[in-house]
Amino acid sequence: MMDFTEEQIAWFGLTFGVTAFMLYMVFIIFQLARESKAGKFGTFVLFLALGFGLLGFAAKGLIKFFLAGVTE
Repeated sequence: MMDFTEEQIAWFGLTFGVTAFMLYMVFIIFQLARESKAGKFGTFVLFLALGFGLLGFAAKGLIKFFLAGVTE
């Protein structure tokens, strides 16, 4: 496929695909807060509760990135 290896395609998909998916999830949370007329506090609670999983996933990637020199 245009001289790309499977590893390069997987890296691209995991890097940009998952990032795009996470941004789309933030958009969905924002739309949910807006359509439900949640107000400022309700929007904060929605982003806190639903965005906590996204934050944990991103933190895991950052931790692995910074520890890569130590473990490998």
